[in-house]
Amino acid sequence: MRLSPLPSAASWKHLGARSGFELTFFREGLDAGHRLIGHTTANEESALWSVGYDILLDAGWRTVAVHATTLGPQGARAVTLSRDAEDGWIVDGEARPDLDGCVDVDFESSAVTNTLPLHRTAFEIGETVAVSSAFVRADDLRVERLEQTYALMARSSGRLIFHYESPAFSFACDLVYDAAGLVLEYPGIAARDL
Repeated sequence: MRLSPLPSAASWKHLGARSGFELTFFREGLDAGHRLIGHTTANEESALWSVGYDILLDAGWRTVAVHATTLGPQGARAVTLSRDAEDGWIVDGEARPDLDGCVDVDFESSAVTNTLPLHRTAFEIGETVAVSSAFVRADDLRVERLEQTYALMARSSGRLIFHYESPAFSFACDLVYDAAGLVLEYPGIAARDL
């Protein structure tokens, strides 16, 4: 599945479960691959948080390194993650074997990290693909393993529709993406603003 080039930046409004905003800048064509730098701020059921992220990806769109910060009721926090060539992870200097096999980082606070599997995987219509991610929580930057599935349901010149499931959260929906693989509609979570 070929995707269109990414824009230099994109933004989303948080809708439904939270109110807020996300902004991401894309750097492509780097020697090492790609980079996503962004920030997302929201109010979710009276929980306030603001998460900044810097994600370095290799040329195949696999996560290499992540630095994230959050500002919440507990004050400011930071976390660093790195993934090696065998999909082993280190979080804040400690090996995390529970994350072995994960290729992506996924931020609870973000709509943009749902683009990572699309750039890396050759999806066929109707085929379900399992994706394991190092999942970073919004409020305190806790890192957990998250199992997800994506299934390409429809493709047109300007849109892609994927059925998405996250069993850990008993959550399923259809995600609508643009031709560059960026989420346009994430029901109950976010909608593309720019």
